[in-house]
Amino acid sequence: MSTEHREKEEEEVKTDGGSPKIKPRPIVQLGIFLISHSPVFSVVFSAAGVMALLLLPLLAKNTYISENALMPGSARSMLSHRDVSDGSKLVNDIQNFRLNHEGQGVEVQRLIGKYMSEMGAEVYYQKFQPDGNHFHPLHFFSGPASYTDLGNVSCASYGVNVAGIIRAPRGDGKESIVLVTPYDFINGGDYEALSFGIASSLFSLLARVTWLSKDIIWLVADSRYGDYRPVSAWLSEYHTPSFEVSDLSKCDDELNISDSFRRAGTVAAALVVKVDGRSERFEDTLSIYAEASNGQMPNLDLINVVNYLAVHRQGFYVKVEKVVSLLSSSWLKTVGEILEAVGKVARTLNPDWKFGIPAADYLEGSATLASSLYSQALGIPTGPHGAFRDYQVDAITLKVSPRFPPGNKGRQHEFFLRGAQLLEGTIRSVNNLLEKFHQSFFLYLLTSPGKFISVGVYMIAFALLVAPLPMVAASLYIDGCNTLTNATDNSAENLKSWKWLRAAKQVFALHLLGFIVTLLPYFISQLPGEQSPTNRSIVWATTSSSLLLVTFVTIPGCSPFSSRPHGANWTVLKSVTISAAFIGLCLMSIINFATAEIGALLLVPMCLMVRPIKPDLRSGRVKSLLCALCSMVLVTIGFPVMFFAISKGLLGEGLVGLSLGGEFWTWLESLWAWKSATYLYIGMVHLPCWLLCLCILFHPS
Repeated sequence: MSTEHREKEEEEVKTDGGSPKIKPRPIVQLGIFLISHSPVFSVVFSAAGVMALLLLPLLAKNTYISENALMPGSARSMLSHRDVSDGSKLVNDIQNFRLNHEGQGVEVQRLIGKYMSEMGAEVYYQKFQPDGNHFHPLHFFSGPASYTDLGNVSCASYGVNVAGIIRAPRGDGKESIVLVTPYDFINGGDYEALSFGIASSLFSLLARVTWLSKDIIWLVADSRYGDYRPVSAWLSEYHTPSFEVSDLSKCDDELNISDSFRRAGTVAAALVVKVDGRSERFEDTLSIYAEASNGQMPNLDLINVVNYLAVHRQGFYVKVEKVVSLLSSSWLKTVGEILEAVGKVARTLNPDWKFGIPAADYLEGSATLASSLYSQALGIPTGPHGAFRDYQVDAITLKVSPRFPPGNKGRQHEFFLRGAQLLEGTIRSVNNLLEKFHQSFFLYLLTSPGKFISVGVYMIAFALLVAPLPMVAASLYIDGCNTLTNATDNSAENLKSWKWLRAAKQVFALHLLGFIVTLLPYFISQLPGEQSPTNRSIVWATTSSSLLLVTFVTIPGCSPFSSRPHGANWTVLKSVTISAAFIGLCLMSIINFATAEIGALLLVPMCLMVRPIKPDLRSGRVKSLLCALCSMVLVTIGFPVMFFAISKGLLGEGLVGLSLGGEFWTWLESLWAWKSATYLYIGMVHLPCWLLCLCILFHPS
């Protein structure tokens, strides 16, 4: 045996009474070190996670075009004044027709269809039912909602979409681009009608160009029942055609429209255009909405193309949604000023260090980031473009606000020209693609129209927040087992090995209760008679509380008020609770990262800090009383209804005149109606963990 090998063996293997002791691996030693010092590391990691979240606006990068084939702005616009005149004529005809005619027929749809046909498009009309987006627990993740028969509904109540198709002269009919203009044919305003001027001007141009390689579909969505439903109904028919004769066909003669549904190729991208009110600035404003169901986002390149063309070619003021109340936040302004000062010091030390941004930019970025995070976490589409994301189609909604009143005919021509040129450039870029959007990001947060945070950056904050959970869970489990060993002489090892099963039984029972509570609103909504949201929320709360009491009574040891010999040791119970919270947050991060991020901000401090308050109150020491106060405050804030009220105040909506139960029920109803995974998270992860923390808080230790 060589000397080197002998020395290595002597380092790794030590003999003590003839039994070898192998030196633990470095990863095991690191785990033991972290677990043994978990209180310190939990504070460090949690604080670092919050700090990383506050630093995100500083880490935002400028957007850029990843796909070279897009080439936005490389071609000169071919839009002519004749095309714009056609758009203006359509808007004037619609406005004059609505002034001279009343009723709920389809005359306006036929007028639009006539213009499309004169441009050379294939025109057809699609009828859809006014309602059908209902919550069903067994169909939660079944994809886009199916529209079922609603019984006796008059033909006048059906919505009617108008669609025109331009076949690409250089295409093979396998791909298409969709342009959507929602319009309420019954109560639509003058501003809303201006979207026809932009779309018609563009459609007139595209009908005669020779460079198109993808079919163009112009969908005029009947938005009298909302902007989303007509687009979703059209997409459902487009992708899953029904060959059965439905009751809708009986209305063809009464509405005097055909029932032939035409299709083009696979939808490569979609743009929803809507003129919405007058701009508050001295320039035309373009608002971009990109969030779809369950936090899905379109490929960032699509937003980048629109933003580049709007700013550098057409001179629009581009914006995305902000949490306006944060713009006046004093503490956030203080954080921005501190970071700005640190950035100035860093630049004096080294001019190449580009750390820090002006405090005003930090406030704007934080407000936009909060809005992007909140909209993704809700899981509710922010516009009709969300219907396209259900079919994995990249789409955004563009809301344009002109700087002139709708009656100003002189400014309309310029407005239609600029809007149509923006859409022309975007469609031309998408037309250049030979494949789907794939080069840029799909997981990102926006801090401005021209800045974003990629998933590789913002996931660091989440990772730091949840990192203490497994360490603290292991440490608590070891402490709980050691406590049992010291307190018991007979069969301590056997009891120690099975002690976690008692806590697991309690955790499983409350998670099962959370699953049942999640399903209750479906059955409550089936109750006969009209009930207000407040009454339904009362029924839900009463039923859930009764089920909780039944669970405490029927399952021994599940109640926090059970006797100590039959109840689980609170340290072991807290260990299993933290483990369940960690698993739930990690699973939610796969479905909707924004929900997991906000959930971690609430769950992690509550799970780490909560402890029985009886020993702390008995001791009377200041430190113990502060720990008890922190536990009670975190558990109070962690209650879903309480956090809903706090978020209302943070978003600037105010709590004056707020019916908390009714508002909370309406909010949850919107979540389950849109099949938001956030609803499942609240009922099956957050609520059970909150109940378990409540059990720990009042544990009879």
